Amino acid sequence: MRAAALFDLDHTLLDTSSGRLYGQYIFRLGRIGRRELAHVLWWNMAAKLGLLDMANVIPKLLLLATGEEEAAMRELCDRWFASDVIPHLTERGQARVREHQAQGDVVALVSASTQYVVQPMADYLGIPGQFVCTRLVSAGGRLTGEVIEPVCYGQGKVVWADRFAAEWGVDLADSTFYSDSISDLPLMEHVGRPVAVNPDMRLKRVAQKRGWPVERFY
Repeated sequence: MRAAALFDLDHTLLDTSSGRLYGQYIFRLGRIGRRELAHVLWWNMAAKLGLLDMANVIPKLLLLATGEEEAAMRELCDRWFASDVIPHLTERGQARVREHQAQGDVVALVSASTQYVVQPMADYLGIPGQFVCTRLVSAGGRLTGEVIEPVCYGQGKVVWADRFAAEWGVDLADSTFYSDSISDLPLMEHVGRPVAVNPDMRLKRVAQKRGWPVERFY
């Protein structure tokens, strides 16, 4: 079996949150107002601080997309990805991806964000199809507001990582996972080599106590 290098997206490969970037983008387009933008920014801050159970919050947030045409959503997000997301992709993160590719590891993204940012990021990094994420459901070409359970967050990341490992012939006990957040502790404990990247205070304390590597990508 092969080793993998798994990367979180927000505040790990990116120097910010993709949710924050998306909220700011659709605000500029006039699709949401200042009040809705303030809610988005608060949710992102609260998630970073671990103040919310995002496994429950994420599906509620994604209900806002109910009825949207999937093709239109993908087109919108592709433009947003090119203009607003790529500039926040860290050089050190990209370098670490290339290092693992050179070693022959299976490189993949494991993110709570949706397929509309994680898929283009995987394509951009040269690892098409090598990702798991929170997936919105569509029917008849429109988003239903539902997600495929479980949400790819917390313990849900372990479920999706296990599915990815089974599909790709990966041994997670011989694999690395890079993340910034204490919410990813279940998956960090599930792999053989957890690495804390720009960690929040709680993850930093855990990493120091357990002797895990701590890196800074930005």
